[in-house]
Amino acid sequence: MKRSVFYSFHYEIDNWRAAQIRSMGVVDGNRPVTDNDWEKVVRGGDKAIQNWIDNQMQGRFCVIVLIGQSTAGRKWINYEIRKGWKDKKGMSGIYVHNLKDKDGKQAVKGRNPFQGIVVDGVNLSQLVETYDPPFSSSQKVYEYIGDHLATWVESAISTRWNH
Repeated sequence: MKRSVFYSFHYEIDNWRAAQIRSMGVVDGNRPVTDNDWEKVVRGGDKAIQNWIDNQMQGRFCVIVLIGQSTAGRKWINYEIRKGWKDKKGMSGIYVHNLKDKDGKQAVKGRNPFQGIVVDGVNLSQLVETYDPPFSSSQKVYEYIGDHLATWVESAISTRWNH
């Protein structure tokens, strides 16, 4: 059974990398938002963004944070992490810096976005697994993520149900 997940990522920088992972078809992800749709949501202000995130997370089993060079510390990434944890969703992170973007470029590895986030007394970096594919080739990283994504999702769900 394919699990339904919510992908959290820095849209402006990593949407191309996120699209590669979504297109794998290994798990069911939230529907990709178009640039125009996202601009409409953003124009509605913080409450509109929060409502959009809340609606997108409904019915998802897991939150997968796609970790790029500028993911950690972003306001809405932090909101998605906290909300996902409080809503008892599995939580996992995947480093995507070595996937190529639309211009064929790779990025610098970013910081762990779970580091320093404490929810209900739990430091999430101590419980949430992050995965850094052990390759520098974009194609090998893509294949590695595709081969392991479903297992990582199941592990994240299991971990959350036990904590």
